[in-house]
Amino acid sequence: MKRFYWMLGALALIGGGAIYLAARGGPAASLSWDGPAPAPAADGFNGYVMGSDSAPVEVIEFLDFECPACASFAVIQFPTVREQLIATGRVRWRSRDLPLQGHKYSRFAAHTAQCAGEQGKYFEMHDQLFSNHSWAQTGRDPSGLFRQLAQAVGVDLTTYDECMATGRYAGRIEASRQEAERLDEAAARH
Repeated sequence: MKRFYWMLGALALIGGGAIYLAARGGPAASLSWDGPAPAPAADGFNGYVMGSDSAPVEVIEFLDFECPACASFAVIQFPTVREQLIATGRVRWRSRDLPLQGHKYSRFAAHTAQCAGEQGKYFEMHDQLFSNHSWAQTGRDPSGLFRQLAQAVGVDLTTYDECMATGRYAGRIEASRQEAERLDEAAARH
């Protein structure tokens, strides 16, 4: 079991470093943070949570649905994290958005997950977006695929379509992205 935690920590550092380097284009100043937890968005939203409120550890993941490293983690390592850490009450997982520049459909994918989340299906859509990640390499508009994935996870499509058409969660996604940048800058100062 100790080996698993070492591997999890190494994967988290590698994944965090890859995301940081992709976002900043340079070497990471710090991959650890002992400052305050991320602030909620203007609407009070502070991410989608999986796991027990009494878990002794909370992991806050800022993710980009178009990011290949995020997809690899979500598909390969995260199922084990869910099974061995989240389901056992050791870890609570909080998911926040960090759409990276240069990822054409990242915000659109984040909005898709948020619209599914409004119907209690965030993590189901999260899993579908990453499991069907080929959309991120095609450069083609994934809206039809995203709608199919929403239907597959049991989302009411009328509500989903209205949510997507109005861009209801664009502000929440941008607030999460800005919070990630603020935390990154604060960590670089430490």
